[in-house]
Amino acid sequence: MIAAKKLSATADIKVFDDIPALQRKWQAAVRPGQVLPGYEEVMLGSLGRMADHIVLLKSQGDSYEVSRSGRYVQQWLGDERWDIPLEVVPPDCARALAEAANCALQTGRPHLAVAHCVRDGLVQTYDILALPTASRWGVKLVGAYINEQGPRYNLVDAIFSSTDEGIVSLAAIRNSENQAFDFQIVHHNQGAARLLRVALPDLQWRRLSEGGHALCLPEVTRWLLSMIAKKASGLEASGQLEIDSDDRNLRLTATAFGDLVSLTVSDVTEIKRRDASFRLLFDGNPMPMWVFEAETMRFISVNDAAVAHYGYERDAFLRMELKEIWPRDEWDAHTRAITQLDDSYQSERNWRHIKADGSEIQVLTYGRRVAFDGREGFLVAVVDITERRKAEARVAHMAHHDALTDLPNRVFYQERLAQALDHNDPERHVAVLCIDLDLFKNVNDSFGHPTGDRLLKQVAERMRGEVRGNNLVARLGGDEFAVVLTSDVTLNEVNEFAARLIEVISAPYEMGDDLEVVIGASIGIAISPGDGTTSEELMRNADMALYRAKAEGGGVHHFFEREMDRQAQKRRDMELDLRSAYVDGEFELHYQPLVDIAADRIVGFEALLRWKHPDKGMISPADFIPVAEDIGLIVALGEWVLRSACAEAAKWPDDVKVAVNLSPVQFRSRNLVQVVVAALAYSGLSPRRLELEITESVFLAETEANIATLHQLRALGVRISMDDFGTGYSSLSYLRSFPFDKIKIDRSFVKDLVERPDCMAIVRAISGLGRSLNITTTAEGVETMAQLEQLRAEGCNEVQGYLFSAAKPAGELDQLLQKFGCCATQAA
Repeated sequence: MIAAKKLSATADIKVFDDIPALQRKWQAAVRPGQVLPGYEEVMLGSLGRMADHIVLLKSQGDSYEVSRSGRYVQQWLGDERWDIPLEVVPPDCARALAEAANCALQTGRPHLAVAHCVRDGLVQTYDILALPTASRWGVKLVGAYINEQGPRYNLVDAIFSSTDEGIVSLAAIRNSENQAFDFQIVHHNQGAARLLRVALPDLQWRRLSEGGHALCLPEVTRWLLSMIAKKASGLEASGQLEIDSDDRNLRLTATAFGDLVSLTVSDVTEIKRRDASFRLLFDGNPMPMWVFEAETMRFISVNDAAVAHYGYERDAFLRMELKEIWPRDEWDAHTRAITQLDDSYQSERNWRHIKADGSEIQVLTYGRRVAFDGREGFLVAVVDITERRKAEARVAHMAHHDALTDLPNRVFYQERLAQALDHNDPERHVAVLCIDLDLFKNVNDSFGHPTGDRLLKQVAERMRGEVRGNNLVARLGGDEFAVVLTSDVTLNEVNEFAARLIEVISAPYEMGDDLEVVIGASIGIAISPGDGTTSEELMRNADMALYRAKAEGGGVHHFFEREMDRQAQKRRDMELDLRSAYVDGEFELHYQPLVDIAADRIVGFEALLRWKHPDKGMISPADFIPVAEDIGLIVALGEWVLRSACAEAAKWPDDVKVAVNLSPVQFRSRNLVQVVVAALAYSGLSPRRLELEITESVFLAETEANIATLHQLRALGVRISMDDFGTGYSSLSYLRSFPFDKIKIDRSFVKDLVERPDCMAIVRAISGLGRSLNITTTAEGVETMAQLEQLRAEGCNEVQGYLFSAAKPAGELDQLLQKFGCCATQAA
């Protein structure tokens, strides 16, 4: 042992000196501009005694060749040959050299590695320093320095000495009659001394009969003697015994070889405690649990919770096999799962179990392999998810069905439609019907939403009664429904179905309390493959057909036509162009003069929005204004119009006003007053010179809020005018709701003023109404002198129209003011 230590120290010193010296030598050999030093500068020359420890490896693509080796290396490799593949040397040496060489070549730097080799049960540790070099032949060479470090040690002895378990060899002691009666310890390790709580020297050669430790218990001696007797009888002589020693539990494992017994001592105290805890947790656990035997699949233990939950008596449970609680149609699936069990198991699916009363439950199971009463088994915990699955089913149903009517919802409808299109032959027809209830809003407004909800339920029941088989009816939202006819339907069949559905929906509804409600339905229809091959196409086209049906007054069904798609595409193009036009500044304002008939002069201009498309030319406001309102662009656009018109009007004479049209959409933005104030402040225009023109549609929605906004604007000093008077539903009531400054007579009455007496009567009535209420009246669309004279005769205050001028850009207004400022009617 002392010699080994000295050799180890010498080796350590050698390694300490050699490795830094070789690293310095390699570094000194690197020339400027070189990646690797040359082989000759590093491996040849003053290596001295280190040459015996060096092997030269030649790189051969993915492998190496032993080109040269020193005597020490040859002994290490067990091979004195040169120019041999590295693969032919012992694998542990070859692997260590190859890994060190690879690292050195990859990094381009010396690489120090440690290798462990086992020879004749002795573990040897080596330092390997790999030095990458270049050669003039273009081949990369690696010089590897190898030297042993530290002492060698016996692997078996090391394991024997270091194990935590106690290892004891016992020899039987026989009496004069050749009967074994005692045992003597002939060998042991440190683990045995620690577990038996006896000093290491005191155990050697000690007899068990002398006492003093756990192996001296009488039951241990009897057990060991039985081992000797079994061996003498030619039987297998091995086994286990557990004993209690002080506060510990020890497990003894013995094997007899003639009169010698090999004994292993293990401390199983913690295992016993865990077993006790297991028993406590198993027996008292509120979750049903059992242990079944892995080989026979019979129950070997069940806890109280399992007995109570499944309803079997404990004795009955313990006579059963697992398959007796499985439904017969799942026997194969259960059996396959059992045969594939690892040490632990968790359900990847729901299982069905049968209780004692024959009812079925759905469960998840969790298992772990355990040793139970000396048998290999599985501990299983059971989670009953029957109620959870019912709840999940209810949630899934709710996710795919409308809460009010219990009809399939939009998500379910789209899934079913996609499936119908996927599963059908491309030549077969699938019909989509989009249904909208006519007059349903009147029911909600007149009788309240609870009545409306009851009505929707009755509508759903009627539709459910008409849609049968694989077909589907769904509620998409509000009073919108949809039907998919998945069978191969003809045009006539769809036509008859739609007509019948409208008739069924339109029949009167008894709502209770002597209330009868009558509504109608409009239907748009698209049929695959002609109207589309995807669910998105069919739904979109059916919706366009519904729009056409509603436009025709409702109560009808309409099939999709390609012209609808063309109009829709035109609308989409218009939306895109409008957004671009706003960003690119393509809009401009033109101004049409307002002429005071009595004063015979221009008193104002109406600002009119114009859009000159770079490719399509001038686009009519009648085409783009409704689209701008639908997409919400009218709010930003209207703000620009107000600001620009006020800025332009500030340049005109002080007695000339500017009139700006407001969209009902601008009222919904709720910041209209602030926009007007900002425009006036920005331009410096007096509020009395600004007229804001509205249509009666402003009063059709959120009346109180809109009237409040109008009062705020009027409080600023701004004049409020009602445009297109007489063309709506109840204009007279609006005059009573708000004190307008002006009403404008629509051009439809002025156009036929001379030829039609009824138009003359309407103009006379409106003019008289204006005089009575002290409201200015303005006639639009005046194109002839005859129209002008009639309007003058009826007492109309102002006129505008082509008779005086079309709307002009701001740059031409000075000419108009100079030309018509004093004598507009004479000039006309």
